[in-house]
Amino acid sequence: MGRAGVTSRSRTNGDSGTRRPEAEEFVQLLSPQGELKVHPEHTVEVEPGELRGLYEDMTLARAVDAEGVLLQRQGELGLWPSLLGQEAAQIGSGRALAGDDHVFPSYRDHGVALCRGMDPADLFALFRGVNHGGWDPAEHNFHLYTLVIGSQTLHATGYAMGLAKDATESAAIVYFGDGATSQGDVSEAFNFAALCDAPVVFFCQNNQWAISEPTEKQTRVPLYQRARGFGFPGVRVDGNDVLACLAVTRWALERARKGQGPTLIEAFTYRMGAHTTSDDPTRYRDAAEVDAWRAKDPIARLKALLTSRGWADETYFAEVDDQCRQAARAVRERVRAMSVPHPSVMFRHTYAEGHALVDEELAQFTAYKAAFADSEGC
Repeated sequence: MGRAGVTSRSRTNGDSGTRRPEAEEFVQLLSPQGELKVHPEHTVEVEPGELRGLYEDMTLARAVDAEGVLLQRQGELGLWPSLLGQEAAQIGSGRALAGDDHVFPSYRDHGVALCRGMDPADLFALFRGVNHGGWDPAEHNFHLYTLVIGSQTLHATGYAMGLAKDATESAAIVYFGDGATSQGDVSEAFNFAALCDAPVVFFCQNNQWAISEPTEKQTRVPLYQRARGFGFPGVRVDGNDVLACLAVTRWALERARKGQGPTLIEAFTYRMGAHTTSDDPTRYRDAAEVDAWRAKDPIARLKALLTSRGWADETYFAEVDDQCRQAARAVRERVRAMSVPHPSVMFRHTYAEGHALVDEELAQFTAYKAAFADSEGC
């Protein structure tokens, strides 16, 4: 497939001596300077209202995400995986979805969750540990966060095969990172999806680092090219370009709905923050690399486009920032108000109906806890 060409070159990653290839080629519709570009195969209608909506979505996602980091630092959350830098990949692809499509996320896809109308408090409750970490997937066709790396690709493929057998016009999309591509589950999912022409889009957010492992330690070829070996298309997009992510994901979903099988999208982006709040990225990557990617910021480039075309002014941007701060503050207050559940709650919802073994375990746990209460009274 023809794509916009970008000169391929290498750079040295700090003092480690490793060589990391730049993006060889990708679909780009909005440059880092905020200039619109033409691509021969992938286009998107540029409407000022929709562009402002994308800007608002990305800004909200960043504000809510920043609140997650702060709450964890304050001891309110056990952990938080930040999406900072990946807003365009998540919002662009998330806004490409139809209401009856199904999303299978990993654990960092807070922006996609917001696009699907998810209550952000449900996401925070997972990392606060006040429930089973779940929500009703049917409510927004947004399935549960998956902490087991790569397993959601099989879930999505199987679900997509079911959609095809039911003769629906829906598609599934599954999100995973570059590190997940080293898992066997992902290759199995690719193979099943290809053989069955499953209506599924594999959306890989290549943020360059699988915790502390750079991409070149995982693959000899660009990740999107792996699809070729399984017999379906792979496309690399500029993952910091919300328009390219929107256009290519729409195209891939339409292929899926028409029965043309799966597509792999590699969103070439960057994780600006830590892998999670328990990680220290300064131990394995240098500041120059981070600074280079900061110049490609997805929100800044869309702001530049809106400003240059006269489609938004500083008053608008200030209002958006204020609204997002208020939304993040509201989430913070709701999180802090979440009550600590009784430990016995962990035995609920293990099965749809009662189960003798779980009842036995609950009885043993209750007796165990009661023993401490008795000893305190002695």
